[in-house]
Amino acid sequence: MKSITIHGIDYPLAELIKLKVQSEGLSVNKTVKKLLEQSPGVKPRNKRINRRDVEAFSGIRSNYDRAEFENNTEDLRNVNFDTS
Repeated sequence: MKSITIHGIDYPLAELIKLKVQSEGLSVNKTVKKLLEQSPGVKPRNKRINRRDVEAFSGIRSNYDRAEFENNTEDLRNVNFDTS
């Protein structure tokens, strides 16, 4: 079987691969092989791969996260223009 080495993987891509490894529960090698197989269409992509895979990187948050953010930043909405 052929082996390859990939140089110069930038930090954001490495982090995405790391998250994919954790979510799939596979080794880095198996995860990268799976991604490479899916990318050019060698094997069909799993249909369940969806929004959840990219939520952390797209700014999509749960209602709980939104409520927590709103609660923690409430004081920032009150602007005092009194300069005396």
